[in-house]
Amino acid sequence: MARTIVITGGSRGLGRQVARRFSDLGEHVVITGRSDRVRETAAELGVTGIECDASEPASVDAFAAQLGDGVDVLVNMAGGNVDLAGSAPKSLKDLAAQWNANLSANLLSAVLTTSALRDRLRPGGALVNVGSIGAEYASSSYGAAKAALAAWSAGLSAELAPTGITVNVVSPGYIEDTDFFQGKLTAERRAQLIAATHDKRPGRPDDVAGLIEFLASPQARHITGQTIHLNGGAYTTR
Repeated sequence: MARTIVITGGSRGLGRQVARRFSDLGEHVVITGRSDRVRETAAELGVTGIECDASEPASVDAFAAQLGDGVDVLVNMAGGNVDLAGSAPKSLKDLAAQWNANLSANLLSAVLTTSALRDRLRPGGALVNVGSIGAEYASSSYGAAKAALAAWSAGLSAELAPTGITVNVVSPGYIEDTDFFQGKLTAERRAQLIAATHDKRPGRPDDVAGLIEFLASPQARHITGQTIHLNGGAYTTR
């Protein structure tokens, strides 16, 4: 029987690849996105697309009202580094706006969506939040937001695991073929990011999709409360 897989931020980039992966498995996939592009992506992938800004409570409420009674897998992928979209803050007011924007996009979006769907998550299901290697160097608002996401996820795992629901964070390093850097990645910086890995290659969207597929599978039922790094060794744990 097909499971219901909900993927926020699924209209492009990594979210799109994850949606394609689950759709190819024959699952019932629902993706969200902030613009009407989500409908175009949904039509291309053969999934359900619902417009939703995951950082806006009213929008999340409206989205949740359109879902059925049960969700098997929730993947919170909505987010991105808001810092890359603008210039450096010139005042405390600008700095506060920058931090609020990244916290809203990368932390609050996951909190709101999870809270709206929490009671619909079926036993044996999975919640996967997408973090970042930037959380390990959390001097920026983006890195700090992703670090907070990982901490919140660990606490949430303790709450949901007794009901059979796992909660984990997938934390990618540099992933090629996405629009994460919004055209601002120089050839020199790209070379540095690849050189920092052990295997000397960039990550690929399918690497992320494959790991999320595994965490949502029956084989991963005893993995919960973890941040799983996917970066080719650019950041190592012990």
